[in-house]
Amino acid sequence: MASTSPGTWRGPLGADGGDSTTGDGGWQRESRILKGLKHLLSQWGQVWDGAESGRCLRVYTCHSGAVRDACWTPCGQQLLTASFDNTAAITDVETGQQTVKLDNQFKVMCVALHPSNPNVVLCGGYSSAVKAWDSRSCKVVKVYKAGIQQTLDILFLKGGEDFITSSDCVSRDSADRTLIAWDYQTTAVLSNQIYHERYTCPSLALHPLEDTFVAQTNGNYMALFSTQKPYRMNKRRRYEGHKVEGYAVQCEFSQDGALLVSGSSTGSAHFYDFHSARLLHSLQAHSKPCLCVAQHPVLPATAATCDWAGEVKIWH
Repeated sequence: MASTSPGTWRGPLGADGGDSTTGDGGWQRESRILKGLKHLLSQWGQVWDGAESGRCLRVYTCHSGAVRDACWTPCGQQLLTASFDNTAAITDVETGQQTVKLDNQFKVMCVALHPSNPNVVLCGGYSSAVKAWDSRSCKVVKVYKAGIQQTLDILFLKGGEDFITSSDCVSRDSADRTLIAWDYQTTAVLSNQIYHERYTCPSLALHPLEDTFVAQTNGNYMALFSTQKPYRMNKRRRYEGHKVEGYAVQCEFSQDGALLVSGSSTGSAHFYDFHSARLLHSLQAHSKPCLCVAQHPVLPATAATCDWAGEVKIWH
């Protein structure tokens, strides 16, 4: 991203100097150029033209409750959404028709597609279990159970043989369940001795090139872990300078893995050098908590931010 001088950023581009788009109550996940924007508070899915007009291209009535998570399917023709109405749904973006509905019988907070078999959908939320569904038959094919109350995020590691879940466990005797590594095929716990500090981890992100992943923590820092067993935490490197403070603040890597970006409960966006953990830039993006920062997958000088109030901004 470009800056006019050290610490001074040019953008955003709209009437107030920026390209700003305000949503209907706050579900923003992805637009034509955006990737990774998660938010809560609306039962609609909205797809935005972030590259040109900033217009809302289409609104999808996917659920009867708040939408907590969403992602594109690999073909780019469908949206997978997770909702507090206890369902996950797949919607055709061209027709607006719901093609798959998965009734989990609990509020769904996070979904993940298997990286090598996109017909498999993992759903987690207000339950001690994570369910794996076959979206073709709409049947549960695997269940992963742990002594937790809710799952906050799900992250498949490379190849899809194992995955990580984050939970709400923070009591003295439950730090071993904050992050759990699972064997996808057998449903066995591979490790629950990953993260021992008593902070919840609202979001996880996988490095695109290296064998590492990060966890956003309510200790106001991002922790770095190996994707190889036993998933050791790098105690010499942490990314701090932003605030989480109980909000579902997301983190994400740039396409080349050089940058790690994060929102902040203070409304700012933060850009870290991945290898040095040095804070490269920060900008005051919103007056409300900034829940996500997403870099453009093609244009490295473009990023998007969204806040708790439902506003999305494109920055150049």
